[in-house]
Amino acid sequence: MHCSIFKSSKKDEMYIYIARPEPTENEAEAASPLEVLPEPMRIAFGRATFVMDLEISESRKLARVNVLHVIDSIKTKGFFIQVPPEGLINPNQPAPEGLRGA
Repeated sequence: MHCSIFKSSKKDEMYIYIARPEPTENEAEAASPLEVLPEPMRIAFGRATFVMDLEISESRKLARVNVLHVIDSIKTKGFFIQVPPEGLINPNQPAPEGLRGA
């Protein structure tokens, strides 16, 4: 399955995977790939910046998500949203020395 990956302008480390159809010679320029998203999700995602095109299959490993979830979501919804990993930022951790009182 071919897909294109875009990153969100509103949330760090949020990405969307969208199925990319095979190009044809006579096909006119397609509409925005984000048109598959519901309007509220497009607004929440913000401006999409293209990251890369990727060929995914059941045997391919992805860094932060299960490839089977990605494939299933693209087949059923037309897209997959990768949200930022949890637990990387501890809001209760004291600020680094240089940032205290800033």
